[in-house]
Amino acid sequence: MPATIIPALRYDDAPAAITWLCEAFGFEEHLVVRGEGDTIDHAQLTLGDGMIMLGSARRDEDGSLVLPGDAGGVTQTLYIVVADVDAHCARARAAGAEIVMEPAEQHYGGKLYACRDLEKHLWNFGSYDPWAD
Repeated sequence: MPATIIPALRYDDAPAAITWLCEAFGFEEHLVVRGEGDTIDHAQLTLGDGMIMLGSARRDEDGSLVLPGDAGGVTQTLYIVVADVDAHCARARAAGAEIVMEPAEQHYGGKLYACRDLEKHLWNFGSYDPWAD
């Protein structure tokens, strides 16, 4: 069954973010709705059976609630289960991700690394699967 919780992000340069997220993290475009100019009204990217949604940062009434640069710091992070943490980290690093925590075994199980994307969203990728028995 697909995930029922789908994180949604805003990017100042959403078209570049889509390209980069696919290259760096292995996402695939599921749906991309382009807006006026060089904006994204709505996009859905998938990785395995998970999905994120994203769009261009907007300075309207709704959009002003989630402007990434105006939050003053990290307000959330994403965790994605991957099979090979070291290989995924190498791919992200090669694409220009800022690795803020190198791959390391975690005391609760699994291996994890953390990085920032081109607009400083914080991502965690690990082998620990909280759904596994």
